[in-house]
Amino acid sequence: MLEKMEILDVEKLIGDFEVMTKDAENVQRETLKMILEENGCAEYLQNMGLNGRTDPESFKACVPLVTHKDLEPYIQRVADGAFSPILTGKPITTISLSSGTTQGKPKFVPFNNELMETTLQIYHTSFAFRNREFPIENGKALQFIYSSKHSKTKGGLFAGTATTNVFRNPQFKKAMTAMQSECCSPDEVIVGPDFHQSLYCHLLCGLIFHEEIQLVSSTFAHSIVLAFRTFEQVWEELCDDIREGVLTSRITFPSVRSAMAKLLKPNPELADLIEKKCSRLSNWYGLIPELFPNVKYIYGIMTGSMEPYLKKLRHYAADVPLISADYGSSEGWIGANINPSLPPESTTYAVLPNIGYFEFIPLKENVEGHMQENGNVSFLSTEPKPVGLTEVKVGEEYEVIITSFAGLYRYRLGDVVKVMGFHNSTPELKFVCRRNLMLTINIDKNTEKDLQLAVEEAAKLIAEEKREVIDFSSNVDVSADPGHYVIFWEISGEVSDEVLKECCNCLDRSFVDAGYVSSRKVKAIGPLELRVVWKGTFHKILDHYLRLGAVVSQFKTPRYVGPTNNEVLQILCDNVAKNYFSTAF
Repeated sequence: MLEKMEILDVEKLIGDFEVMTKDAENVQRETLKMILEENGCAEYLQNMGLNGRTDPESFKACVPLVTHKDLEPYIQRVADGAFSPILTGKPITTISLSSGTTQGKPKFVPFNNELMETTLQIYHTSFAFRNREFPIENGKALQFIYSSKHSKTKGGLFAGTATTNVFRNPQFKKAMTAMQSECCSPDEVIVGPDFHQSLYCHLLCGLIFHEEIQLVSSTFAHSIVLAFRTFEQVWEELCDDIREGVLTSRITFPSVRSAMAKLLKPNPELADLIEKKCSRLSNWYGLIPELFPNVKYIYGIMTGSMEPYLKKLRHYAADVPLISADYGSSEGWIGANINPSLPPESTTYAVLPNIGYFEFIPLKENVEGHMQENGNVSFLSTEPKPVGLTEVKVGEEYEVIITSFAGLYRYRLGDVVKVMGFHNSTPELKFVCRRNLMLTINIDKNTEKDLQLAVEEAAKLIAEEKREVIDFSSNVDVSADPGHYVIFWEISGEVSDEVLKECCNCLDRSFVDAGYVSSRKVKAIGPLELRVVWKGTFHKILDHYLRLGAVVSQFKTPRYVGPTNNEVLQILCDNVAKNYFSTAF
C-alpha cells in the first residue's frame, strides 16, 4: 500500500477506525479466528486440543493463561532454529529483545511481518488523529532514535531490540515518509555503533535543518530529555562544527563521518544565530521552540515510568504541545492515542480490535489475590476470570492479556490499566503501572505509581531551592529486621541536610497505602531511607544497559531494583553521597 502513496489519507484512516470500533466484539472474534487459523498447525496450539475450533469460548477453555516464563522453552527452541512450526504457522525469522530494565535481563520475544504490520497500523491511526489536531507540512522530524546491532541466535535468527527491528525494517522509512515525518538524520547515524556519537549527530542534523523541523520525537520522553541535557553541555562544540563545516573529532566512525560530511557545510551565520539564541535563554527554558521555530509538537511515550521526565520536558518545550505516543510493548501493540490534545498525564489509548485478541483480568475483586514470594509476584487461583474487550467496565482496573499474530497466546503482559471510557465500542485505557513492580515487605503494597507520587511530593521541597530530582529508583532492604524502603535520588545541585531530612520524612509520609502506614506505626517496617547519589549515577546505569545490548530509545530507568538486578543495585550503592533516615513515624 505504501509504495503507491506519498501521503497518508488521514480521513480514510479515521473513517476505517470508526467503522471497526463500532463493531469491536465481532472484529475481536474475527481476529481470534484469523490468528488461530494462521497458526493452528503450530505445536503449541496442537497440544491444546482445540481441534480446529476458533471461537473465543473454546479458546479460553483449552488454552491457559501464561507468563513469559511458561513460553520461554518454546521461544528458545524457535531461537535455536527448530525446523517445525512451534508457536506460529509461518517461520519466525526475527527475535526481539525486551529492554531488560524491569527484571535485569532482556527477554526473547518473537517478531514477524504480522507484528510489523500492526506496528504500522498503530502508527498510521495515531498519526491520522494527531495530524487532524496538529497538521504538519512536508518537513522533517528530529527523531532521537537509535538502532542496536542485529546479532544472530544459535539457530541463525536475527535478534535485536524491538525498536531496532522496527527501525531497520524497510517499511519504517516508507511509513515516516508517508506521514511527512522523515528523520532529518541519515541512516548511518541511526544505526551508528556508539550512542553518544549518534546523539551528537542527531543534534547537529536538527540544527542544520532547524527551519524544516516540524516535530521532535523519540520512543520515550527520557531520550528527549537526555538529548537536550546533552545539548546544554555540547552546544558550543556544535556551533564550532557548523561555523567551520568540519565535524568534531569526537565522531570516530568512518560511516557516520562520511554521512555527516555530505550535510555539513561552513555556515557562520547559522552558528551565530544559534549562539545568540542560546545566550538569551534563561536556564534553557523554551530551548526547543527557540532552536526549531516551526516545531508543531513533541512526541514520545510520556505515560507510566516516563511521567517523572515531563516537568523537565515542559521546561525545554515551553508552549509546544507534548503528545504521548501509543501503548505497546516488545510483545505487541494494544492501543493508539486518538485524543492528542490531552496532556500526557491524561492520555488514554483506544484499543485497536483487529491487531490482536485482548482479555482483561479484573483487579478490584482481587485486592489480596496475589502475594510476594522471594521478591516475585505469585498469582493465586482465586483470581477472577478474564473478561473480553467489550466487557470491561469504566472506572475499573485490569491486567492486560494479549493473544498476538506473533505466537503469544493468552499472554499476561503484566500491565495494569484503568478503563477511562469507550470510543464507540472499544475501551480507552489509561496505563497505571507494571503489576510486578511493587515495593512490599509484608502487608504493604506500593506500586510504581505510588512511588512516583511520593517522589513528586517530596521533590517540591527542593524545588523551593531551585533544584530538581534528575532521576530516582528504589529498593527494599531486608538485610536487617525490620526491613525498610530505600529511595535513591540524583539531584541537580547541592541541597542542605536540613531540607533533605525533611524530604526523607515527606517520602515516608507520602506512601499512604494502609498496610504500609499501619506497619510503620507498629515498627513492622523500619524508617524509610533516602540515599542521595552522585551526579551522573543514573547515566552509569544507562551505560550498563547499553553494554548489555540495550538501546537508548528502549531504555527505561528501573524504578524498583529487585534481587535479580544486583549489578544495578551495586552501581547505586557504590555512588551514594549522603543518606538520611525518616523520623516521620
